[in-house]
Amino acid sequence: WHPHTQKCASDQPSVVLNLFCLALSLSLSLSQTLSLSLSATTPTLKHRLQRSVAALQRKPLCASALAVACHNCLLVWHVDPTSFSTRPSSGCAQVLSHPGHSPVTSMAWSPNGSLLVSASPRDTAMLVWDVAVERVTYLSWSPDVSRVLAATPSSLFRVWETRMWTCERWPCLKGRCQSGSWSLDGSRLLFSVQGETVIYALTFTDTPGGPKAATVVADLSKTTLNTPDGDMAVGGEIQSLAWDPTGERLAVLLKRDAEAGHPAMIAVFKTQINPAFKLLPCGFVQGEAGTEPRLMQFNPSYQHGAQLTVCWSNGKITHMPFCFMSAGNPQPGLGGSPSLPLSHGRPADYANQTLYTELIS
Repeated sequence: WHPHTQKCASDQPSVVLNLFCLALSLSLSLSQTLSLSLSATTPTLKHRLQRSVAALQRKPLCASALAVACHNCLLVWHVDPTSFSTRPSSGCAQVLSHPGHSPVTSMAWSPNGSLLVSASPRDTAMLVWDVAVERVTYLSWSPDVSRVLAATPSSLFRVWETRMWTCERWPCLKGRCQSGSWSLDGSRLLFSVQGETVIYALTFTDTPGGPKAATVVADLSKTTLNTPDGDMAVGGEIQSLAWDPTGERLAVLLKRDAEAGHPAMIAVFKTQINPAFKLLPCGFVQGEAGTEPRLMQFNPSYQHGAQLTVCWSNGKITHMPFCFMSAGNPQPGLGGSPSLPLSHGRPADYANQTLYTELIS
């Protein structure tokens, strides 16, 4: 049973675990009967190492962790209790194993949940596991080394400040943090969430309290743009972000949509941090026919604007310069930046496009 809510876990002879959520309801009718009803959402936990389950135990003071004693290892599942997913990924399971320590038949959490001890009938030693630190799947250090973004497999990420190494927890997301990118001074973090088409922003200052909520600064939902070569479908889920060292160009890698037949592409934005943050569309980057971008990064030493390096699915690497003057000098640089394809309508009509939060300054 879960120590804090009406949830219990059950084992079946196969490699599957079912998590039952029991809603306790008290009827105040004349009979005053107590009834239990089964929740419609019953997550099923499946893992290739989850064999011969001998014991289950919830982590104390935690609503999302469940330890499972298996034949060859211990599995510690981290499942968001508010998630509606019925089949959490095997990536949500932390594998704890040691040579000769199998089968694991018994285990126990410490009262504060920081340590987990396990035992095996074939091993004379009891093993104590330090599982207090949650797994990290993505790290990004701010250029001024004042903060670190640390994302986890669950819908939670932390932003650590490096002076006293305290952190802010951000759990109120629909999915896990997919990618993040910092401004040059470390005052602003742009990040994307798995399965979503928007870019979020957090602003950090030296004053106590910090940001209270993440704001949406761009919406890259699918839409169609009119170009001289015909209509072009753009938008979709965000895979990764890259912000150039000058803070004036942001590259956004959009995932391929196999069902709609839309290839992966890179959207480029003009950005401005001071005096007010601005994010305006600049253009798109596409490769040769049949190729898609896989990785991208800005050259930190480019002196004439920004240079984006892209690795493509066919093995080629391209370097794309965006030549421009600083935002303080409005004169265009050599060649200028790629322009956004415009429709033949009025600018006011184009402002109604849903791809971006801001289209005109």
